Amino acid sequence: MPIIRVEMISGRTREQKRNLVKELTQAFNRTCGARPEDVQVVIADIDKEDWAAAGTLMADKSPG
Repeated sequence: MPIIRVEMISGRTREQKRNLVKELTQAFNRTCGARPEDVQVVIADIDKEDWAAAGTLMADKSPG
């Protein structure tokens, strides 16, 4: 059973997540041949205070 793990900063809507898991499942099915019912997708929402890039917390970066 394939598992796709997505880690992203919190803030997406349920509709965005619904569309994401649908698209990921379809893409995996097209490229790897797994049955859609066998594809598992796990979304981990992470607060900006818990994510850093280039030595800076995302919460400390200016928007945009």
